[in-house]
Formats: sequence, structure tokens, C-alpha cells
Amino acid sequence: MNNRKKSILLWILSVIIMLAAASWQRMSGPTYPKSGEVIIDNEVVEFKLLRSFDSGKDALVSILISGDNISGNVLYKRFNTNDEWTKIAMKKSGDTLLAFLPTQPPAGKLTYEVFLESENESISLMEPIVIRFKGAVPAYILLPHIFFMFFAMLFSFRAGFEVIAKGDKVYSFTWITIILLLLGGLILGPIVQKYAFDAYWTGWPNGNDLTDNKTLLAFVLWIIALFVQIKNRKKTAWVLVACLVLFIIYLVPHSMFGSELDYDSGKVITGAEK
Repeated sequence: MNNRKKSILLWILSVIIMLAAASWQRMSGPTYPKSGEVIIDNEVVEFKLLRSFDSGKDALVSILISGDNISGNVLYKRFNTNDEWTKIAMKKSGDTLLAFLPTQPPAGKLTYEVFLESENESISLMEPIVIRFKGAVPAYILLPHIFFMFFAMLFSFRAGFEVIAKGDKVYSFTWITIILLLLGGLILGPIVQKYAFDAYWTGWPNGNDLTDNKTLLAFVLWIIALFVQIKNRKKTAWVLVACLVLFIIYLVPHSMFGSELDYDSGKVITGAEK
């Protein structure tokens, strides 16, 4: 196989792995909607329940129902509090049952459970789930952040494959990966965090935010890989280490151990489990 075909193949592999890792990270995270289906009155009801929403607006809970004899209720309370459960009767609009969860301050969370009822039975769609509210992030900040982070992962994989293939572009790919991580993770990332939760940095040493900490770890490892190559371009083992660690990092669900509002103190804490 000539160098051109080998390079194309390695790029294709890098893109496939990048897309798979990005999809897994997003879908496995605690803010991705919970989906499922239940059967009530011989009707299959599919649903998708929100676990993240912009602060300042009530969060919509909607269930598509074809039958006229099914009603619904939502029970909710503030997360990690001793509040009593509040019950909301869902309203019928066409073929959809609707209810709204009251907005919370950024990082505030509600836990809620949805019930469907008919003349013969009452069922819960699933055990109580948690929805976290966040400040709205402008698209001109969020989209470049996502773009740079995805392409940092792409060039990281490509650099790793270049080491394995004994290519001559490892140093160049290392530089590109670092620049993309810097722009996406250490510049735009804190800006996104500021919009969403009113804090630029909640990782070490300020807090335990997993997203911030894993971004910092990845960047440090890539800096080490760069400096080792500056001294000796043939020493590329650290590139494989940095690539592997970044891959493992992207397998960690996004927004795990993130920001959470402590309702008792009114302060936002980091390192929360959900």
C-alpha cells in the first residue's frame, strides 16, 4: 500500500473512531434525554424525558398518546432536598399530554416522575429522573467549542495512528491537537461554563468538575508529548499515551460530576454525581 492510500485509510479510521466516541459520550451522559416505552390499555406509548434545560424557561414534559382515555400526572421536587412532592396534572393538547416543570436557577436540579393512568391501571414511565437547568450558551460560543473539541479528538487519533504507521507527520499532528485542545477546552470551554453555570473554571484546584479536570489532564499529556518531540522527534511514545488517555477520557460520559446548586446554601457545588 502506497503512502497516499495508507494516509486516506488512517484518516477514515480516525473519523470513524472520533464519531463513535463522540456519540457514545453524548448519549451516555446524565443530561441526555431518557427514552423508553410502556404499554397501557394495550397501547404502546413511547416517550423521551428531558434531563437538561435552559434556565429561565419552564421545561416541557410531553407524551404522545393516541387514546382518549389515558391521562397523566407529573410528580416533582427539588433535587437533594426534603421538599414534599408536587403533583401536576398533565393537560391534553390534541394527541399529546403536556406539563411544565418550573424553571430553576443555573445548576439547579429537579427530580421528577411521570405517571399515566387509565380506568384500569396506573403506571410510572420509569423511576424518578433528574433534570438540570443551565444558563443559555450562545451558538457562536457553543458551536466553535464543540467543533474544536471534536477535531482535537480527530487529530489525536490521527497522530496515534501516525506513530503506529511510523509516519513523518507525528510532530505536526501533535501541534494541531494541542492548538485545538487549547482553543476548544481551555479557552472556549471556560466561557461555555461561565454562561451555563456562572463559573469559568470548576476543576482542579478550584473544584472537582470532571469535565474540566479531564480536559486539563489531556492538555498536560499532549504538552509533554510535544516537549519530548522537540528534544527528539523520534521519541513518540508519549503521543500514544496522550492519544490513549484522550480516547479513554471521551469514553467518560459528558457532564458527569458537574455543577449542582445547593438549595440550602444557595451556592453552586462541583463534583456532583448527577
